[in-house]
Amino acid sequence: MRQDPIKILPYDVSWPDAFKQQRVRIEPALLPWLTGPVEHIGSTAVPGLAAKPIIDMLARIDSYDAGGIEQTMTAIGWAHAPEPGDAEARKWSFCFPGPAWRTHHLHIYENASDQWPRLLAFRDHLRTHPGDAADYARLKQALAADDDRDRPRYRAGKASFINRLS
Repeated sequence: MRQDPIKILPYDVSWPDAFKQQRVRIEPALLPWLTGPVEHIGSTAVPGLAAKPIIDMLARIDSYDAGGIEQTMTAIGWAHAPEPGDAEARKWSFCFPGPAWRTHHLHIYENASDQWPRLLAFRDHLRTHPGDAADYARLKQALAADDDRDRPRYRAGKASFINRLS
């Protein structure tokens, strides 16, 4: 159960380093399954963009059915935190240090998924279109101000904006 409120903060220059600190732990652990580098995604990956202070990360694997991933991630201090729709999307979700008060969120997608390319495309678009990034920040701030505990509503409120740009 999530305990942290939805709080949008100004961009923090330490976010890329926070990503790197966990990437150097995750990549060696998941090396038997990875099909590419672990990527920094989401708003914390866009310089200057206001965001929730949670580092979103993306990893790709060949098969969702690969055994040993949950045990491997648990062994390096990450908690399995399934989200609605993960099984249907053939996706794994992990949080660090734990689901209730996380600093990092790792999304592990099958390489065949059509979702992970959209995440990278959206990040890359915001990095190169500061006007869209500013609009996105305003949208997130307004959604969080309306209700900082309703995560499904917050995600749904961002969906059309994200879909339009990715």
